[in-house]
Amino acid sequence: MKKSHPAPNSQAAQCSAQWRHWIRDNSARLFSYARQRSSSREDAEDMIQDALIRLWHYQEERDNVAPDLALAYSVLRFVAMDHGKKLGRKKRKEEAVIYLHDQDDLWLDTSSESDEEGEILRLAVSELGDKLREVVTLKIWGGLTFAQIAESMAISPNTAASRYRYALEQLDRKLETIKEERYG
Repeated sequence: MKKSHPAPNSQAAQCSAQWRHWIRDNSARLFSYARQRSSSREDAEDMIQDALIRLWHYQEERDNVAPDLALAYSVLRFVAMDHGKKLGRKKRKEEAVIYLHDQDDLWLDTSSESDEEGEILRLAVSELGDKLREVVTLKIWGGLTFAQIAESMAISPNTAASRYRYALEQLDRKLETIKEERYG
């Protein structure tokens, strides 16, 4: 005998389709952001999964519609901070036993860019302070407006814009210095 499964609820099917489309449209942006805040690709994937679960629970009160992107970045940011705290505690415990010395992982997946200028830019961005690097990542790779960045980071839009300008000024100076050093 065949087991019969109930027909899917059309509202549930619409909700599922909406989330699938939202994830498809935003997964690369979220991954780039998570990768910038993690030490490995696997950690970034774990953080995204945790953030999506939290977002799903948050959205239950809103008929499970897909969240806006600023909320997603905000949740992912808090998940990344939690993850960082856990890693910090774990690392301190491990360092009491063994000396860890290999930290040569880049914050951005380099498989898509292998050219020298891309490497120079990644190096310059990685040397920015956390707050500046986060604003640059959200603006350029995340595609957020300053208002959305402000919402996700719990700062004012003017602060987000000034951090972005300051980061671009630092990057410009750093890139000029690196180019002078390399090309004379």
